[in-house]
Amino acid sequence: MNIQYYGDYCFKITTKPAGRATDDIVIWTDLPEKKTGIRSPFGHADIALLSHVSPDDEALSGLKDDPTMIYTPGEYAVKGVSVFGYPSSRDEEWGAKSGKNTIFVFDSEDVRLAYLGAIGHTLDEKTVEKIGDVDILFVPVGGEDTLASKEIDALIREIEPKMVIPMHYSLPSATIATSGTEAFCKEMGCSRDNEVSKLNFKRKDLDGKSMEIVFLEKS
Repeated sequence: MNIQYYGDYCFKITTKPAGRATDDIVIWTDLPEKKTGIRSPFGHADIALLSHVSPDDEALSGLKDDPTMIYTPGEYAVKGVSVFGYPSSRDEEWGAKSGKNTIFVFDSEDVRLAYLGAIGHTLDEKTVEKIGDVDILFVPVGGEDTLASKEIDALIREIEPKMVIPMHYSLPSATIATSGTEAFCKEMGCSRDNEVSKLNFKRKDLDGKSMEIVFLEKS
C-alpha cells in the first residue's frame, strides 16, 4: 500500500486489495477546495471518499476515469475495497454551525484505515466500537475549525491505532485559517523532523507499532 499527501484533507492511497498480480486501486480523500489555496491534484481514481466536500465541487474535476464517489454514511464495496461511512459533524452541535461530516473506515490488503475527515467533536463509545481495531488513523490537527489538540490526543488514545497520519494543518501554499503542528506535537510528544515523501508499507510492517506518528511531505 502507498499513501501520499496533497495538503489539507487530501490523500492518494494506492492499494492492491485482490493481491500482487492485480491492478492498483486508487483512492482519493477530500480534494482541496479552491478556497484553500492549495492546487487540486488530478489523475486516475477508482474511489473518492468525501467526508465534507460536495461531489459536485470543481476540485474533483481533475479525477479521471469516472471514480465511485462516496459521500454519505453507509456500507459500500468497490473493486475489492470495503468502505463503512459513519455520520458525524464539523462542530459540537451536530452540524448546525459548520455542517455534516462522514467518518470513513475502509479495509484493503488486511489493513484497516480510519479517515476522520473534518471531525469537530469527540466520539461516543458506540462509534469508537464500530470503528474497531485501526491500523492507520488520519486525523486533522490544525485546531482552528476542528478538534483542539488535547481532544485529538484523547481521541487517538481512545482508538489506539498502530499508526497516525496528521492532516489539515498550515502549509506555505494554503490560504485557509489553520494552525501549525506545534500544539499537536507537544500533546503527542512527536516531531515533524522526520517527514517522509510517501508511505510504502505492507501489513507486516505495522506489527508491534502503537500510535506511531508519521508526517507526510506534501506531494
